[in-house]
Amino acid sequence: MTHTIDFVVRHGYALVFLWVLLEQGGLPLPSLPLLLACGALARDGRLTAHWIVLTGVAGCMTADTFWYMLGRRRGAKILRLICRVSLEPDSCVRQTETAFLRYGSRSLLIAKFIPGLSAVSSPMAAIVGVPFGRFAAFDVAGALIWIGSYCALGWPFSGQLDRVGDIAARMGSGAAVLVIAPLAAWIAWKFIQRRRFLKKLAGSRITAEELRVKLDAGEEVVVVDVRSTLESDFDAVPGALRIPLEDLDARHADIPRDRDIILFCS
Repeated sequence: MTHTIDFVVRHGYALVFLWVLLEQGGLPLPSLPLLLACGALARDGRLTAHWIVLTGVAGCMTADTFWYMLGRRRGAKILRLICRVSLEPDSCVRQTETAFLRYGSRSLLIAKFIPGLSAVSSPMAAIVGVPFGRFAAFDVAGALIWIGSYCALGWPFSGQLDRVGDIAARMGSGAAVLVIAPLAAWIAWKFIQRRRFLKKLAGSRITAEELRVKLDAGEEVVVVDVRSTLESDFDAVPGALRIPLEDLDARHADIPRDRDIILFCS
């Protein structure tokens, strides 16, 4: 651990930029421990607080601008891509859409604090037509709040950092196991959850061609489009009953019960 602290002191700013860039790019690499440690080291004078914040904001803006441009070029398709690679269930994108449509650009101020929200909020801003200048202003403000808050939380613990390092040094490789094992277990559990979720859905799915056959044969079915308003506007389903998933509890009575029901989702 002592060697790790020395490494952070020597390469702290580049490490903050790269780590934040990768996390905001979508990789499951939480920046919280690094930012807390950098905040503690800044109080000791071994790192400079404003350079930590500036390099972190630069990492955020690099990744978020990339997602914003993808959202402008690819539209709603990029949301489906993010959902496919996410370790969270498919509802992660929908929850982000709901938050962004409700609060607009202001959601960028707290996006960094919510896992999964940041990568989706940037392309979402482009999809709904937020000008880049407005997006950049709110995104920079959100990054400043996020990085500044975590560094400030680490500020009081400067004295404990070396103590933790000494304990970890005595533990040897066991310390690395204690840090890496919970993260690996969490990622594995999320992966298993997602596989179970998709496997459960597989047995109940119907393809677009199978639905067409049913409709051509005159079978009485009702198609309920449960996608968000934003996504369904890009790819509307003719004749479908449009009820966003978040409104399903309130509007379930609108769905006929005397025929087969087919849900259309992302």
